[in-house]
Amino acid sequence: MKRKLISAVLTGLLSISLITPSMAAEKQSLQDEIIYDLLVDRYFNKVIQNDSKVNSVDSTAFNGGDFAGLSSEMQYLKDMGFTALSVGPIFSSATYDGKEVLDYEELEPSFGTEEEWQEVIAKAHELEMKIIVDIPTQRISNNHVWRASNPGWFTENEDGTVSLDTSIPEVQNKLIERFSSFVTEFEVDGIRLQTTDELDPSFIDRFSKSMKDIRSMYILSDGAMDSVSGLDAVVLPGIEEALRNSYKNFDPDSSVPSDYWAEAKGNLTQVDSLLSSRFTSDVIEERGFPPTRWNLLMFQLLTMPGTPVIQYGSEIAVNGAAAPDSHPILDMGVGEELIDHITNLTSLRNESEALRTGEMEILHDEEGWLVYKRSDEKDTWIIAINNSSSTKNFAIPADVIGSGKEMRGLFENDIIRENDEGKYQLTLDREVGEAFTIIEQRGLNKGYIAALVVLYVTFMIFLWFAWRKGKKRPMTEKKKL
Repeated sequence: MKRKLISAVLTGLLSISLITPSMAAEKQSLQDEIIYDLLVDRYFNKVIQNDSKVNSVDSTAFNGGDFAGLSSEMQYLKDMGFTALSVGPIFSSATYDGKEVLDYEELEPSFGTEEEWQEVIAKAHELEMKIIVDIPTQRISNNHVWRASNPGWFTENEDGTVSLDTSIPEVQNKLIERFSSFVTEFEVDGIRLQTTDELDPSFIDRFSKSMKDIRSMYILSDGAMDSVSGLDAVVLPGIEEALRNSYKNFDPDSSVPSDYWAEAKGNLTQVDSLLSSRFTSDVIEERGFPPTRWNLLMFQLLTMPGTPVIQYGSEIAVNGAAAPDSHPILDMGVGEELIDHITNLTSLRNESEALRTGEMEILHDEEGWLVYKRSDEKDTWIIAINNSSSTKNFAIPADVIGSGKEMRGLFENDIIRENDEGKYQLTLDREVGEAFTIIEQRGLNKGYIAALVVLYVTFMIFLWFAWRKGKKRPMTEKKKL
């Protein structure tokens, strides 16, 4: 219900040009994306014929998710407002997560056929979404097909896996040759290099240039690291821990450091990880209430600078301290309230360029009470997040947003106007977030009132004529008698 309400409000705002519908045109940059990060095996099982490796009662085994399931249930992600899907590794693998690759030349049979993979890409493009594929080169299977003929290309790891030495020119050439063929055959929109911080920088640069010579696409890192040539974005170092610590409970001891806000622009931001524990696990450890914690965290993640990456199951507050417990089959039948909340926030972000690429100014940040401004030449937003145990107040000076304005809240439906002291007095209950759009203050709508008066007068004249006509009819009938 609330999702429909916010959507209706957005429609109304768009109709009177309060928010610029910038997403009507095709996106131009990575900053415009909202990425959903999933594992094919844990998304949705549609075809039982490819379940030869499946053991649904063993969380360490393949659980049955496949390409056909991803295609059939992709609308679920579109409806939530995601614009790009990171589908993990899809190549023949010894493990359900696709990391222990056996052969880059083959797709994982448990996921489906090449035709079904093409259908995934076609469905995503039909829904105006992008597809990003992971490529693991480190900690892959020790039975990888290249190893028998080229043992010198590999180094052994303590966990029994092996890694390709990407500093070797022949390894670089082989990987570039294989994935040039892959992206030529399959029109994916991006590649995420797994364990990117362990790859040779010269390989990353060569690989990126080779892929982009074929087609424009994103080349991303899967983890936090310093940016290197060839990568369009990396996960902002430290952001995951900072966000987790800020929102795992109310009245936090720390908040996201101010320097992160500037550094987030152009980088990937995330909080829930497929590589470690889930955020819900942190909340439960703190004896917190996951839905409330997630609501506030998503408020910041989806309104701050950077490209948000949201891991599958975050929308239903999936728990788990480590894989495979943190990688359950996705249950799409629960979590409606949080899903609605995410949908409302992605709607705002998708419709307002200011929330995606605009300037950022922190107005207040103390003891869990955060207020900041996102703006560009077209729109201005005030984002307020009260992650504390008490009601909070903050007076915004008129010179921050301009005099004679209105702050209109889209979630709590507040309207704030400038007071006699030249300030906008903001009050927010505990553990609540709000997004205020800034518009010119409205007085009485004289045109609307005039139209109502005309309508009323016209209706009264109609009633008068109807009454006169009704009164004359009996007199006419009397004369005839």
